Amino acid sequence: MVEVVLFAIFALAALAGALVMVTARNPVHSAMGLLLSMFSMAVFYVMNGAHFVAAVQVLIYAGAVMTLFLFVIMLIGVDRAVDTDEQIPLQRPMVLLLGGGFVFLIFSAAWDAWITGRASGVCTVDCTGTIENISSELFGAWLLPFEATVLLLTIAAVGTVALAQFVIKPRLLESRGDEE
Repeated sequence: MVEVVLFAIFALAALAGALVMVTARNPVHSAMGLLLSMFSMAVFYVMNGAHFVAAVQVLIYAGAVMTLFLFVIMLIGVDRAVDTDEQIPLQRPMVLLLGGGFVFLIFSAAWDAWITGRASGVCTVDCTGTIENISSELFGAWLLPFEATVLLLTIAAVGTVALAQFVIKPRLLESRGDEE
């Protein structure tokens, strides 16, 4: 029952984040909506037993990629002044209460589900989503596709840098003898 309630809450949070991302006029608010959707996806991964993928989702995508997005947004510049006056008088206490409730709900639902280590080298529970399972699959059966993906991403990054440095030279219009 707890999993159903947790799924419903974070499904609504993911949908709300996606709607905010698409409909917000301020790019920073759009990035925050994307962050909410990414965090909700990490909770879904934890619920499905993929704890390593959830950690990667939070650290890489919600952490590093969103920092990069916000850096680019701030570098481009948001040229509008933002009104910093609080519109709702009890906004901060309400956010603290709801945030604390979400954290409590996450920890109470996942207290028995999180895998923190292995006892005597053998999994005592289902090891789906652990680092050992993912690394053995990734560097065992899927080594060639993994290396091909790394090569493809490296080529794409080099191509992007090369295109960014490419300067189009203006063409000189040649007259066809129609000089006036």
